Amino acid sequence: MSSVLGLGNALVDILARLENDQLLEDLNLPKGSMQLVDEVAAQKVKEATSHIKKELASGGSAANTIHGLASLGVKTGFIGKIGKDDLGQVFKNDMTEHNITPHLLESETQSGHANALISPDSERTFATFLGAAVELSQDDIIDDLFKDYKYFHVEGYLVQNKALIEKAYKMAKANGLITSIDMASFNVVEDNLDFLRNLIHNYVDIVFANEEEAKAYTGKEGEAALHQLAEGTKVAILKLGKEGSMIKRANEIVKVGIIPVNSVDTTGAGDLYASGFLFGLIQDLPLEKCGKIGSILSGHVIEVVGPKMNESIWSDIHKKIQAELN
Repeated sequence: MSSVLGLGNALVDILARLENDQLLEDLNLPKGSMQLVDEVAAQKVKEATSHIKKELASGGSAANTIHGLASLGVKTGFIGKIGKDDLGQVFKNDMTEHNITPHLLESETQSGHANALISPDSERTFATFLGAAVELSQDDIIDDLFKDYKYFHVEGYLVQNKALIEKAYKMAKANGLITSIDMASFNVVEDNLDFLRNLIHNYVDIVFANEEEAKAYTGKEGEAALHQLAEGTKVAILKLGKEGSMIKRANEIVKVGIIPVNSVDTTGAGDLYASGFLFGLIQDLPLEKCGKIGSILSGHVIEVVGPKMNESIWSDIHKKIQAELN
């Protein structure tokens, strides 16, 4: 089966379930957003949530997608930068334990982490301290990294580092890889609109966006947004939350529903949808099947806290995918 290389912020998710949303207001974090914070603000979040029991999981959007693919048996690798600290070790161990080849560089700066604050209605708000993750630079991207892979998946959060993301895509294309991007967050899209459009038109084959990101990118909604999203790229996927997803390739448009679930925490839903979709695409499945497998993964991940699922959930997922393939 084809192999997938991911590039993203190597972050450890620190997950905390809030009793109510007051804390978000106190910390000045808009609900549902992803805010980049400095060390001081990260410390404030830590203190404000010190009374809440937390869970750790290696995270970062692209890393979550790569984890999902690895759990489906796809050969994967991940490029990122970590600190020489406990969180960095947590991230690295999590990769190797899941058969992901870690292409991880190390820094003297502390490892990046994302404080994921989960509201009672399961919406999540991130206060992200990028730390060492943001030090990944275009000089770290070398030709050899792409040699053993067929697909290259990048998270939109990296567009803050334009030189890095552009060089990585250029190299991936030069090495014949099929490229994808997950738009990541509406505020990231708004702040980097021209650059993103240029990048997608020139280097990206597959685009994933949710409704807010698509609106920020196209100024449109629904099918109109999907059409514009698909311009200059081969496959466009518009994730519609409870409404499922819409997919466009050339003149083909497919709508896919969701699986019935009990939502606990939406962390990782989009990332795992991308895992399932790419898994289907790698196997040349019809778009509808790709979308359905995406829905199976994203449906299951929102039933747990955080972006990781245990083995019994994965075995359930494998059975459902098998039923789709038969």
